[in-house]
Amino acid sequence: MWRPQEPVPLPRAGRTFSTSRRVRLGDVTPKGRLRLDATARYLQDIANDDAVDGNYPDIHGWVVRRTEMWVYQFPTYMTDIALTTWCGGYGSHWAERRTHIVSPDGAHIETAALWVHVNMQTLKPEPLPEGFIPLIAESSGGRKVRSNFVVGKSLPAITEHDPAVSDWQLRFADMDAVGHMNNAAYWIAAEEYLSKHNTLRAPLHVVVEHHHAIEPGNTVSIVTQQLEERVIVRHVLENGVVAAVTQLVSLA
Repeated sequence: MWRPQEPVPLPRAGRTFSTSRRVRLGDVTPKGRLRLDATARYLQDIANDDAVDGNYPDIHGWVVRRTEMWVYQFPTYMTDIALTTWCGGYGSHWAERRTHIVSPDGAHIETAALWVHVNMQTLKPEPLPEGFIPLIAESSGGRKVRSNFVVGKSLPAITEHDPAVSDWQLRFADMDAVGHMNNAAYWIAAEEYLSKHNTLRAPLHVVVEHHHAIEPGNTVSIVTQQLEERVIVRHVLENGVVAAVTQLVSLA
């Protein structure tokens, strides 16, 4: 049975950045638990705040390739949560951002996001900016990470396992300043699945991998496959290209 690696613990030394926020009405399901797409927005916000606070070089030249969440207990409406972020490792053109989310009532989420450093004009990968590694070397512990896909390398064919196919309506509000669908919007497909399958709840592990950008005007389908030990949800473009892959696995 497939199981994710265990999350990296908080570093004992080196740079970390912490903040807090309250879970608001626009972040929760009708039953009051924090949604995954809202959590992804929290991760974007703290990443930006950390980069500004730490005076990182080239704070805008990064795109997300993969985000993982280990959800042990969801925060709920009006709960105050504490978030701490740090660099969990790096490679030649990318770095991994870890974020630890907890609340006094026992909510607990661990996350790992792989950010690739890119040229903002071409969106092509570039080496890590000069001066970046000294800022994060101690907290990362010198841990090296790879940029390869965790899920995408072991997927069944898109026609196998009696796939469910549905249209996906793109919204203007899902697009970001780069002109692509914001990475947080991809998590809504996982929430749609959870809304219809109440047997899959925390603790669970969810990962979203980005293969191709979704742009305004694209026609997108959602293809969902229920495997024995995991659920695969794919955003598929009109030409058959897979834009993103989401995997949900129970940790119970």
